[in-house]
Amino acid sequence: MGRVVILGVFVADTAYRAPRQPRLGETIMGESFALGPGGKGSNQAVAAAMAGAETHFITRLGRDPFADMALATWARAGVRPAVTQHDESYTGAAYIFIEAATGNNAIIVSPGVAGTISAADIEARAELIAGASVFVTQLEQPMPAALRALQIARGAGVRTVLNPAPAAPLGDEMLALCDFVTPNESEASALTGVEVTSVESAEAAARALRARGVGAAIITLGEKGALYHDGARSVHVPPFHAGPVVETTGAGDAFNGGFAAALAEGADPIAAVRFGCATAGISVTRPGTAPAMPARAEIEALLGR
Repeated sequence: MGRVVILGVFVADTAYRAPRQPRLGETIMGESFALGPGGKGSNQAVAAAMAGAETHFITRLGRDPFADMALATWARAGVRPAVTQHDESYTGAAYIFIEAATGNNAIIVSPGVAGTISAADIEARAELIAGASVFVTQLEQPMPAALRALQIARGAGVRTVLNPAPAAPLGDEMLALCDFVTPNESEASALTGVEVTSVESAEAAARALRARGVGAAIITLGEKGALYHDGARSVHVPPFHAGPVVETTGAGDAFNGGFAAALAEGADPIAAVRFGCATAGISVTRPGTAPAMPARAEIEALLGR
């Protein structure tokens, strides 16, 4: 098994299901509430570990009940925490609105003490990052930390994956450090100026990302699957349907974790994209984010159909 090292944020997800979001100044009645583990990096680490990879997660936590939730979540999934805990701030939290009729979502993230992750924190984990098969990060923690981690990984010959979420402006210097960039449709549009509404427009956006120095662009397309483009190959990978959609909140994280796990084992990138799509296809049939991540046997069963 390869080693996956992920830098990111843990937040406690506070999920509200309702027919619609309230307008400013308005109060509406919800249909349900759930509290559970989340944060893009943490979700991706859980997905990778559940998919069979030796997975290490780098972040900061407070000392509070949400930190206890994080540590328990990682212990259940088999994630190995590379974590420091701090008294001066709180463990992060997220507001998640889920539209009852569709399962679509809108999210506000407050990363708490993980929002203070610095380049010095990354230097302290340089040996761990350099020893990875695959390194993954996102944009919920400060940009300088993500940039430094990508530099260390690239310098050590580690394959690098950037999930550019939430969407933010990125310089060519950072993109050139990425073997794989994995935006969804809206993130790809924000990065390239190409409105992504189809497989064809996703390919145009992928070409634009390649022109900025990315090794390969993988644009996740929700119910349309994913588009892989590396200059030599452009492949549309169709979605996997594992059952009725319950919630799409963690689908992108499931994809990234599954993709990284397969890549770390030596899978061809397109096979790894298929593995990621299958991981995501199972996750959306369940409520929650980290709790929705499937086990390796479930993913293999879906791939074998």
